[in-house]
Amino acid sequence: MINETMYALGSKRSTIREIFEYAKTRAAEIGKENVFDFSIGNPSVPAPAAVNETIEKLLEEIPSVSLHGYTSAQGGKDVRDTIANNFTRRFGVALSGDDLYMTCGAAASLTITLKALTNEGDEFITFAPFFPEYRVFVENAGAKFVVLRSDEKTMLPDFDALERAITPKTKGVLVNTPNNPSGVVYGEKTMQKLADLLAKKSKEYGAPIYLISDEPYRELVYDKETKVPCPMAYYNETVICYSYSKSLSLAGERVGYIAVNPKATEAKALYAAVCGAGRALGYVCAPALFQRVAAACDGMTADISVYKKNRDLLYNGLTKCGFTCIYPDGAFYLFMKAAERDAAAFCERAKKYELLLVNGADFGAEGWVRVAYCVETELIERALPLFEKLAKDYGL
Repeated sequence: MINETMYALGSKRSTIREIFEYAKTRAAEIGKENVFDFSIGNPSVPAPAAVNETIEKLLEEIPSVSLHGYTSAQGGKDVRDTIANNFTRRFGVALSGDDLYMTCGAAASLTITLKALTNEGDEFITFAPFFPEYRVFVENAGAKFVVLRSDEKTMLPDFDALERAITPKTKGVLVNTPNNPSGVVYGEKTMQKLADLLAKKSKEYGAPIYLISDEPYRELVYDKETKVPCPMAYYNETVICYSYSKSLSLAGERVGYIAVNPKATEAKALYAAVCGAGRALGYVCAPALFQRVAAACDGMTADISVYKKNRDLLYNGLTKCGFTCIYPDGAFYLFMKAAERDAAAFCERAKKYELLLVNGADFGAEGWVRVAYCVETELIERALPLFEKLAKDYGL
């Protein structure tokens, strides 16, 4: 017999993917230009020119067998050294290439890290709203997934709830900043408070409680005053899971890394466990060409001014219509309160205007919807009058 859990995951798409497929069907029926798909977080701006330039240079300079052959299981040493040196320079946290493990994007980074850390009976805590696949990743590693609500006005952690939720079974806390789906950034005060609480609880229970920081949107912030703190600078027991999918618009190339803080308790053993988990899961030797591209372009971004323009246009337009929205400091999502208690019904009514939104319940936040603004600016401009009609339906 097949594994029923895996069958359940494979036989039903996530809500985001269901909407994405619905959008394609609807586009075939009425024309793509008449469908306003705000469902999926696929980068809408081209990769920086340096990406293609680097690819061309690599193809010219490195023999094909070497360029496309295996690297070390944890990634090429030159690649890891380059990225580690950049990390140290940018964030003031000393890393070496031996602290990095190259991966097939953030999903692989997270699943490897969770597998490396999890023992029977362990629990991982996260805050709603959260990326829905976290539950899949945590439970597949064999741990219990514990969800806490955030402050609804700020979408920042409720630290009193966190302190109550941490038990001797807590292996780690999983955070995502800038956040998908709210766009909220955990600032310095928030990060320091989180670090202090985890240090206190680690000492109380006599075992490290790990902070797993999921950072695919780290570079996507739009206001000068917004800074994304590096959690390793605040808390030793930190593992960072990074992806180049969003910063370099390389979502389909699947390349990222795991960074283990060398100051973590038994850091070398933790790194070895990461390597072992990568082996057990079959995530060894991330794509060789794009490892080299990532190293050459590390720290660059696509033209994020487009996302800023989209963010401002959408946030200002929706709030003018009367909708309640969380101001998104980063990422490329806006979290909007549904105009009725049932967000699923709200999303269905929005379809009347061909507006495709994602129910916030999938992110652990009942009564909210996610609007992805990584779309063409012109689409937002044409959609705003339809959002205004939707608002009028609800008497806003």
